[in-house]
Amino acid sequence: MDYTQRITHNPDIMLGKPVIAGTRITVELLLRKLSEGMTIEQVLTAYPHLAREDVYAALAYASDQ
Repeated sequence: MDYTQRITHNPDIMLGKPVIAGTRITVELLLRKLSEGMTIEQVLTAYPHLAREDVYAALAYASDQ
């Protein structure tokens, strides 16, 4: 997956941590929620402005780091 359109870094947003584009939701937060046992469906319910592809992009980004 090409996550570059969905994951951005900006030193002025969340101290430069990678975030979902157009949000202040960090990749770190999504990974933490998933590692704590939340399903993707639960994440999408908790953050309704996210798309499933945003969660997949966060996972792809993390796997490349």
